[in-house]
Amino acid sequence: MNAWCWLTCILSLLIITLPRVFCIDGDDYGSSGSSSQMSPIVAKHIYDQVSNLTVVYHDDIKEELGYCIKDVKSDMNTAFNFSKDLGFINDCIKEAKGDITQRICSAAEMKFYFTSFYKKEKENANNHVLKPNKNCNLTSWSPGCEPGWACSIPQEQKADLKNSKSIPDRTDDCQPCCAGFFCPSGLTCMIPCPLGSYCPRATLNKTTGVCDPYHYQLPPGKQNHSCGGADLWGPITMNAAKNLFCSEGYYCPTTAKKNSCQKGHFCRKGSVAQKACFKMSTCNANTTNQNMHYYGLLVFGVVALILIIIYNCSDQVLSTRHARQAKSREAAARTARETAQARQRWKAAKDNASKEPSALQGLSQQLSRTFSRKTSTKKAEKAKASKKQEPSNLTKMLHNIEDDPDGHEDFHVEIGSKHSKKPKAKELHTRSQIFRYAYGQLEKEKAMEEKNQNMTFSGVISMATDTELTTRPPIEVVFKDLTLTLRKKHKHLMRCVYGKIMPGRISAVMGPSGAGKTTFLSAVVGRDTGCVRSGLILINGKDEPIQTHRKIIGFVPQDDIVHGNLTVEENLRFSARCRLSVDLPKADKVLVVERVIESLGLQAVRDSLVGTVEKRGISGGQRKRVNVGLEMVMEPSLLILDEPTTGLDSSSSNLLLRALRREALEGVNICMVVHQPSYALYKMFDDFILLAKGGLTVYHGSVKKVEEYFADLGIVVPDRVNPPDHFIDLLEGVVKLGPGLTVEQLPIRWMLRNGYSVPPDMMHYCDEIAASSAGSDSAAGEMWKDTKHNMQINQSPENSRSSDMSNRVTPGVVRQYRYFLGRVGKQRLREARSQAADFLILLLAGACLGTLAKSSDEEFGALGYTYTIIAVSLLCKISALRSFALDKLHYKRESSSGMNSLSYFLAKDTVDLFNTVVKPVVYLSMFYFFNSPRSSFGYNYIILLCLVYCVTGVAYIFAIFLDFSQAQLWCVLLPVVLTLISNQSKEGGISRVVAKYIYPTWALEAFVIANAERYNGVYLMTRCTYLKEMDYNLNDFTLCLVLLAVFGVFCRIVAFICLTRVGKK
Repeated sequence: MNAWCWLTCILSLLIITLPRVFCIDGDDYGSSGSSSQMSPIVAKHIYDQVSNLTVVYHDDIKEELGYCIKDVKSDMNTAFNFSKDLGFINDCIKEAKGDITQRICSAAEMKFYFTSFYKKEKENANNHVLKPNKNCNLTSWSPGCEPGWACSIPQEQKADLKNSKSIPDRTDDCQPCCAGFFCPSGLTCMIPCPLGSYCPRATLNKTTGVCDPYHYQLPPGKQNHSCGGADLWGPITMNAAKNLFCSEGYYCPTTAKKNSCQKGHFCRKGSVAQKACFKMSTCNANTTNQNMHYYGLLVFGVVALILIIIYNCSDQVLSTRHARQAKSREAAARTARETAQARQRWKAAKDNASKEPSALQGLSQQLSRTFSRKTSTKKAEKAKASKKQEPSNLTKMLHNIEDDPDGHEDFHVEIGSKHSKKPKAKELHTRSQIFRYAYGQLEKEKAMEEKNQNMTFSGVISMATDTELTTRPPIEVVFKDLTLTLRKKHKHLMRCVYGKIMPGRISAVMGPSGAGKTTFLSAVVGRDTGCVRSGLILINGKDEPIQTHRKIIGFVPQDDIVHGNLTVEENLRFSARCRLSVDLPKADKVLVVERVIESLGLQAVRDSLVGTVEKRGISGGQRKRVNVGLEMVMEPSLLILDEPTTGLDSSSSNLLLRALRREALEGVNICMVVHQPSYALYKMFDDFILLAKGGLTVYHGSVKKVEEYFADLGIVVPDRVNPPDHFIDLLEGVVKLGPGLTVEQLPIRWMLRNGYSVPPDMMHYCDEIAASSAGSDSAAGEMWKDTKHNMQINQSPENSRSSDMSNRVTPGVVRQYRYFLGRVGKQRLREARSQAADFLILLLAGACLGTLAKSSDEEFGALGYTYTIIAVSLLCKISALRSFALDKLHYKRESSSGMNSLSYFLAKDTVDLFNTVVKPVVYLSMFYFFNSPRSSFGYNYIILLCLVYCVTGVAYIFAIFLDFSQAQLWCVLLPVVLTLISNQSKEGGISRVVAKYIYPTWALEAFVIANAERYNGVYLMTRCTYLKEMDYNLNDFTLCLVLLAVFGVFCRIVAFICLTRVGKK
């Protein structure tokens, strides 16, 4: 049985209850008193019978009409509960003279009407005339068969309204249909109109010849036939059925009464009662919707105020925190300097006293006068008030030193004396204590550097032999016959490279453009993607992947990949937090950051934003130093730098090399590409690697021996010429070589000198070299033979040291998630303008679409919601692209260094949840109050919340997998195409199948369901027809939301997989 058959049963069974209350003849009705006396009796019988029928047929109705009727009892009461005003029934009893039960349609007639109607809807037939039946056919057409008229069964025949099998003979006493009922054309009985409809007796329009307001014509040739009642109840999409609905701006308390909507109230189409307008909204007389624009502006104003408060408070918190940190740093530095000066003075006094005891008393008085001047005014006033001067901390410290000259316990926090125990992390729990410890260590390092003659050779030796200097796990990289070839093109980027880079030494890689310098560094750290590598790379004598040591390997890229919307200190501190050992105390981490800031000369800009292309920040040289500092703060064992001095002046380059020299003294293996270093800078390197075009080695050895090697080849560096510049000019062909020597021969001579294998395609150069250097040998040649022998010994696994280089436990997923969350939150706060622009665009979109796409009763506002899905999906996707598309290089650098990808992804997504929560409110603040849908604001917000969460996940995939421009294009096209497909689902075919599995269908169905539930009474047939046509179900509202949320989670999983697989390439 189809849906309309069950609706027929409901209505027919409802009418079955009428015999008990309507089986009264005219005389009895007149003697029974006024209609007011009959109303309570009628209402009681209707309530009893409807309640019983609802319970009996509840399961069957839910099974057949469950897609459009969620609560059977509630929907039936909303449509057919006439108990509030039964006047139209009393009038009909009077008019029918007591035989109203003889005119009510039986179950068979009701079933016939709705079944025929359903078939016409299915066949898209515009004609609403029923098929021929027993009473209305080609041979028998009584006046009751005309629209708006009904007849009675014979008096001697008893009305059996429960009969659902056969249509009774109903052709006697034909009269116009009573007000409040409708009489279909082709049937001779009456059906009660549902609540929300207006079914008065029609009047003849003499101008048009139709019966208003139903627009049917009188039968020709019948002078006694007049206009009857209503003739059709159906979906509002049918033109003939629209006239049954109570008009806009009016309300119909009964199906036979229509009242104008008063001022201060609004009445939508099909209203049973007028609704009071909210305060601050404007409602004139006969208003369809209340004007709630003020509420939209109010909601947006509240949201904007909250966002401004959050932004200002967060900015104030960050500023206050920075100010406190700066104050703590200044106080700690001042205390550390005073303590260091006190130690120096005491040491000088002690030395003088040992030489001249008579000077001890004078020096003691001098120290007393010096330190008494440093006491504050407040302390002096307190001392006067108490008449007893309290000694300052520094004075107490000096007195303790005098009592125990060999003790250093009072200095262990400030300076960290080697004779004292290092403070534990739990002892340094306050910011001032942590900074005091850090700056005390810095002061000690400064004193050590000054003592060792500003990093001269003797100073370096002195620092290297200092027992206080910490060492790091060594990483020695040995490469043998290293060759890199491009895949598919078979082009060599590097060929036959031999050598090693050792801990505690700085190796400089130089060569002309195209020599493969960056390629060489990438091969060393295992970042040679897209190439086929041959040869051998040994890590500490073991043939193992370099990636197993990535936690202690730092790689400084050629480009300055630094977060521009973070300050210098924030960039360095974040790198230190995520990459240093989790067991390292916080005080030591602060010390590392402070030492790097000071060694790189970044104190003046530590609280300045690095800056981006759009927003100016620190200078290019300072940005380059921050780029290097990101790797220095993680205390690497192997530090690779790609052109770190490019863009730096001589002073900044010298400062950077001094900082790197300090790292090398701790056992760090440093290898860097350098362009045109100054002579002073050149002399600070330990080893020199010179590459020719094609990635061939020309020289690899000590800087001190390079000129000797080339002199042995007949190449002498002219006076006042920087040696590396001269060598590069030789390889570029700017400077001509001597007779019998060519640029192509230089790599071959290096191979032959060290006994390396020569590629077969280059053997012809060996003949040329043999002819030009027959019988020649030199001391340099013997030296390189020894070097080769030593290198081969070090390469053998039996003679190499074995140690675990990856023995560093960095913070786990949860802790890194906290660090990433704090960083992303700061970045978003500093991108407040772009966030405000996104909200403004959503606000304008909501106002425009809410005004242009008014809520339609025929489609339950589906058109406006369709535009909403397109607009919200498009705008939210484009804004979500910025989360990952603009940070691809940063992620590549951080993930390759060992930072956790899951923490990075979850932190980004968590911060984006703020936009997911706020953006629906911003959009609805305009759209909802301009469009005025019947569904509540809460339902619309929940649906948009799930939709935004879903499309944000889709945008993540585009942002990670595609380029930014391509991702933007897809974010524009996809919502439009998918939404159009979802609206074509009723056409059938492949589009109907695809539409079931795309997110716009789920969102649109949820919107329509939330709106359709508010359409009751006269809209019952409209609701069932439309939901059947679109294949929607009222019970699928929660399912649609779950599908949107699950699809959003699925897209995030796919995006994370793309991030880990594609984002690193």
